[in-house]
Amino acid sequence: MSLNIVLCEPQIPQNTGNISRTCAVTGARLHLIHPFGFTITDKQLKRAGLDYWDKLDITEYESLGSFMELHAQDKIYFFTTKGRKRHSDVQYDPNEDIYLMFGREDAGLPEELLYAHPETCVRIPMRPTLRSLNLSNSAAIAAYEVLRQWDYPELETRGNLTKYEWE
Repeated sequence: MSLNIVLCEPQIPQNTGNISRTCAVTGARLHLIHPFGFTITDKQLKRAGLDYWDKLDITEYESLGSFMELHAQDKIYFFTTKGRKRHSDVQYDPNEDIYLMFGREDAGLPEELLYAHPETCVRIPMRPTLRSLNLSNSAAIAAYEVLRQWDYPELETRGNLTKYEWE
């Protein structure tokens, strides 16, 4: 099993940098679909995920079509404010690779894509009068819901104090 975070045409380098950091600390793979609103060498992108960039498993795709063709048989959840079910109501199967796809910060995922996959379109609940959560926050919420259901495999779940010891 593996957790995969997919960014379709990301536009803001800081969001992609923050999401790369989330991927690094959780062991999730990062998939980036062109075109981007920045370059991978952008210093804002690197600054947000600087200490973690070399710990990432990143795959880039030339287009949404090439990603969908390659992953046609995979379980992809499309995160969208237009989704009809909550992300936390989904049972993410720990025996299969899970892909969490997020769209552009300014436009989301194409409606044609959402319409073609109604059963795997999900939303993070929020107040109806506001547009959406920040992309990097949404990706972290989604990733940690999957990991919570999987009981945080290979992640440290207990912390230690520096100057003291827990009893």
